[in-house]
Amino acid sequence: MTIDYWCNLFTADGLRKAFEEPKEVADVVKWWGLEFTSYQPAAFVAHLDEAGVAAVMVPAAKMNSWQTQQLIWNLSEEEVLAACDAAPGRVYGLVGIDPREGMEGVRRLERWGRDPHFVGAHLHPYGFGLEVNHRRYYPFYAKCIELDLPLVVQIGHSAEHMPSALGRPILLDDVALELPELRIVAAHTGWPWVEELTALAWKHRNLYIGTSAHHPRYWDRNLVAFANTRGRGKVLFGTDWPVLDYADAIAAVKALGLKPEAEELLLSGAARKVFTKLPA
Repeated sequence: MTIDYWCNLFTADGLRKAFEEPKEVADVVKWWGLEFTSYQPAAFVAHLDEAGVAAVMVPAAKMNSWQTQQLIWNLSEEEVLAACDAAPGRVYGLVGIDPREGMEGVRRLERWGRDPHFVGAHLHPYGFGLEVNHRRYYPFYAKCIELDLPLVVQIGHSAEHMPSALGRPILLDDVALELPELRIVAAHTGWPWVEELTALAWKHRNLYIGTSAHHPRYWDRNLVAFANTRGRGKVLFGTDWPVLDYADAIAAVKALGLKPEAEELLLSGAARKVFTKLPA
């Protein structure tokens, strides 16, 4: 059974807030020709069952507009908690990070991070105008360590109208060196700097690669080789649902010809290792 470390809130209200209302995101949805179907929790669980997905993690995402410096994604932890409560054991939360909140944001991270429904933290750095190794993030990173929460952070380019260099993989070298206890899932494969990210994941025991938003048919061949050989257990399956369809993406993973152990680690085993608050 597959585990998805990044699934967006699947309700009509959640998809509207994330993909329809923010102009920067709506432009990408239109450019890519994406079409979404919303679900109530019971129907979404049935959708997961059909695709063979055991659990998903939904971020209370905070995305800032680089142009207006206003939050364009501000899904609350309360909204995510409601989805978790409606689908127990299948939906878990990620606490969203807004570095502008300072210590108030750190306290919010602590409050929600102690809730058993929340198994990690989530950061979308681009619109905040701060590199991922910026000092303003470190109090949040330290709190993640204290709470034993892994950090999911988008790395690589930003599809939205935001500066991609803020998420260069090499910036995580500093974070992983200085905070070796922080488990980091670098999301979206790090593309177009995939080889840079795989080198870092090989170097640092606490750094992992997440595949969300990129269909397996388009994965860099070096990433596939890494997941199948010396990087087994360092790559996690993700969809950024509804960007990727579960059944289609999982079938594409199975078509990659990975070794059985590597495939199992990619689809679920690595996630269970990283997200220690998930039930065994």
